[in-house]
Amino acid sequence: MLAFERELQREEKSKATIEKYLRDAKAFFAFVGKQVISKELVIAFKQHLVEAQYAVSSINSMLASINSLLEFLELPECKAKNLRLQKQTYCAEDKELTKEEYLRLLEAAKDQPQLMLVMETICSTGIRVSELKYFTVEAVRRGEITISCKNKTRNIIVPGKLKKILLDYAAKEKIKAGSIFITKGGKPLDRSNIWAQMKRLCEKARVKKSKVFPHNLRKLFARTFYGIEKDIAKLADILGHSSVNTTRIYIMSTGKEHRRKIERLGLVV
Repeated sequence: MLAFERELQREEKSKATIEKYLRDAKAFFAFVGKQVISKELVIAFKQHLVEAQYAVSSINSMLASINSLLEFLELPECKAKNLRLQKQTYCAEDKELTKEEYLRLLEAAKDQPQLMLVMETICSTGIRVSELKYFTVEAVRRGEITISCKNKTRNIIVPGKLKKILLDYAAKEKIKAGSIFITKGGKPLDRSNIWAQMKRLCEKARVKKSKVFPHNLRKLFARTFYGIEKDIAKLADILGHSSVNTTRIYIMSTGKEHRRKIERLGLVV
């Protein structure tokens, strides 16, 4: 497993991606046990995931990890095909965070200035939670953040109001240089800690836990930006997506909104 991890690092995979690939590989090896890896066994693993009622997208994501492992093990003939997934035209309402709910989360986090600022930073710029480390005092002063992720570099504009709040926070915390979002020990914030802290706001903010996680703030940014600009290509660049097909998922409306649009067609007499 260590050799596979080193190969992923050599391929310059992100830390989060490496962790996921290793987690999926461990699940696969637990299923395989002492059996010799074969195409039939990989297909059986895929069927096992289906029977365990994993979401199709989750199964395909795990297969991507396993297929990468099989390439590393020089067993490309054992790779399995993804499950076919019909494109959704709308998303589930119990998973979409609204702007009103986001504002209630901020209100609930007023006594936790760092967490409140983390949420505002992600939601107002569309960054990934793993990209918070690029928000250094120096970069925020310039008003532009340079992010290097997945072999791509992009620049993010810091809104004027956010810039002032970030610099005021840094001054108050005596952070004169380097990353603004750090632990008491001076290390970059961990995504799992942010996730857990956000979940604890749910009851006070009156927001379902299924809607509260860092990535949903990024999606709220995407929907809000697209609602104003209607420029999916530009949005894809801002989010750091290689394909606009990924961006389309981010701006998908809810089933309720989709139903309202269908009803407005007036095609039933």
